[in-house]
Amino acid sequence: QVQLVESGGGLVQAGGSLRLSCAASGRTFSTYSMGWFRQAPGKEREFVAAISWLSGARTLYAESVKGRLTISRDNAKNTMYLQMNSLKPEDTAVYNCAAVPKVAGGYDPNGYSYWGQGTQVTVSS
Repeated sequence: QVQLVESGGGLVQAGGSLRLSCAASGRTFSTYSMGWFRQAPGKEREFVAAISWLSGARTLYAESVKGRLTISRDNAKNTMYLQMNSLKPEDTAVYNCAAVPKVAGGYDPNGYSYWGQGTQVTVSS
């Protein structure tokens, strides 16, 4: 089992940057595939990005964030990151990290077993 805690959200102007972190408990972080999802008010949860377990060599991105957001992981620190550049007002949402052991997490939130509480990102125009 793993517990996830997000941080790094906040208020930023359009065009600005933020870096989200997802800290995981336990000693087996490297064996979890990880993902970021977001949910804006009145909208369904949507996939943002995912990274494979172990080395994190494989990454997936939603089309809407490609080229602006970068997912990465540091297994030594039990932490996953989401570097967010060129932010837009439509990026405003609660961002959650998620984990699943030893399989590819992918785009579907139902493919993940563990979730953090979320961190708010607000982008002003």
